[in-house]
Amino acid sequence: MTRPDPRKTAALSAALSGAVDLGALKARADAARQAAAAPAAAPSSSGDNGSAPWIVDVTEASFQAVVEQSLQVPVVVLLGASYSPESQQLATSLTRLASSSGGSWILARVDLEQAPRIGQAFGVQSVPTVVAVAAGQPIDAFAGPLADAELSAWVQRLLDALRDRLPGIRAGEARATAPAEEDIVEDPRIVAAEEAFERGDYAAAQGYYSQILATEPGNELAKEGLAQARFAERAESVDPAVIAKADSAPEDVEAQLAAADAQVALQQVDEAFARLVDTVRRVYGDDRDRVRQHLVGLFELFPSDDPRVAAARRNLASALY
Repeated sequence: MTRPDPRKTAALSAALSGAVDLGALKARADAARQAAAAPAAAPSSSGDNGSAPWIVDVTEASFQAVVEQSLQVPVVVLLGASYSPESQQLATSLTRLASSSGGSWILARVDLEQAPRIGQAFGVQSVPTVVAVAAGQPIDAFAGPLADAELSAWVQRLLDALRDRLPGIRAGEARATAPAEEDIVEDPRIVAAEEAFERGDYAAAQGYYSQILATEPGNELAKEGLAQARFAERAESVDPAVIAKADSAPEDVEAQLAAADAQVALQQVDEAFARLVDTVRRVYGDDRDRVRQHLVGLFELFPSDDPRVAAARRNLASALY
């Protein structure tokens, strides 16, 4: 069999709905849907599957616990037997699909020779049989092997139909598409700069970041790192007393720049930005440009969508023009 017959599939699904009584789980389904907005953890597993935690070799003792996970993600139950080559073929294909699923669905593999009562509960007539369970109830099924492309399409249709009902599907899909930790290769130049920064060698850190930007002017990590290193070097030598000095001498540009650095270091970000915007309004020529550049450099210490930065940019534009 290479393609599920829709009529047979519908009949099998209907038969299974009557044959399998999982009604005890239905009360918990509503609670699971209410938790859909909460972050979902990766599905847990029962048994030693030797692979991803969402691939489970099920026994009669563990079956109920596995099916309960259908309140979070679909559980695809493969009912097969070791003597059946078609069962082994289908198991291989489903295992491959489940391995890369991120836990957006669970594969529950059942050997009916070892767990015959599970087959009886589902009213299985032939092996292999595959049953999809969601919220504690069988919702779809087919018998016989499928080509890999058709099997993948069947699983995708299952996920598409249930994504808004079962909270764990989206979390699993996010895990499946996230880069593996070992696949993330760190730039050794950035690592060297960060190590220099951590040991307090801000000049060396600036050198590393500047070298990167000389050949990659669009490197955002290097831009952010350079701004942080420059500020850290200045802030290290700033005396907070300069704030009072600047307040008493508004015409002292050097004091205003140092006071702004001190305020940022003290988490008085809005005050620091306001100080330099006011200074821009009071001074002209090279002094104005110097204050503007210093303020823009402080902006680079924060995310571009920081509301404090957005407000200060508007105020700076107003002061300049």
